[in-house]
Amino acid sequence: METSLKDIQNLEDTRGVDIQKVGVKDVEIPLIIQRKNAQDQTVRAKARMSVSLPRHYKGTHMSRFIEVLNEWGQKNLLGQDIQGCLQDILHRLDAKSAEVRFNFKYFIDKKAPISAQVCPMGYDCSFEGVMDGTDYKFVLGVKVPLTTLCPCSKEISDFGAHNQRAVVHVRLSYPESDIFWIEDLVELIESCGSSPVYPLLKREDEKFVTELAYQNPKFVEDVIRDVILKLRKKSGVNWFEVECEAFESIHNHSAWAFQEEGTF
Repeated sequence: METSLKDIQNLEDTRGVDIQKVGVKDVEIPLIIQRKNAQDQTVRAKARMSVSLPRHYKGTHMSRFIEVLNEWGQKNLLGQDIQGCLQDILHRLDAKSAEVRFNFKYFIDKKAPISAQVCPMGYDCSFEGVMDGTDYKFVLGVKVPLTTLCPCSKEISDFGAHNQRAVVHVRLSYPESDIFWIEDLVELIESCGSSPVYPLLKREDEKFVTELAYQNPKFVEDVIRDVILKLRKKSGVNWFEVECEAFESIHNHSAWAFQEEGTF
């Protein structure tokens, strides 16, 4: 004889508080990422999934998030059809809005500038989907390290100039019909620093990037302005935010800049 188990989540809550986001986070799952001019790459992603919860529900059904992830993962569609995944979440959890975010490390083969030795370099990336009713938005995110050399230090010093590693974080939204490759976004950002960062450098490469940075000094303000101007020229991009942080080599603090443009 089967025993009916009480569904506590569906009980009514009397406190009158709607919750904007409730769900699960740091769920590890393999994600298949489409690559530019190459085979798809399978990465280890951490997922964060949430729905809105009306005031009359005591709780949401956490296990259903995992069920959706598992089913879409088996279809190999998690990295390709986030909108479909969100529609499934809305249906399964009877919600008005839902969000899903995948954070992952994406590897691109990077060629050293002089020796031409190739080595994979990892970039912290994210896919985000937001669905409110039938309105869907997708956000691509990437963090790119680069070198910046201080223009002021170069100007006032008799020899040398201090430089540092900086990180540029870009998030941008564009229509589902368009494609914006991670590789292209990384290349765009790297072109705005004093010099790119490489996973492998021989002596001749180190000489090249050191001199390149010295010939191309940049404040964080310079970097972020150059990124902004390039993103403004990209067709299809309807919203973006850019953050640049330089981990100063002669100060006990970071230099930082931020900009947001467009309508999300």
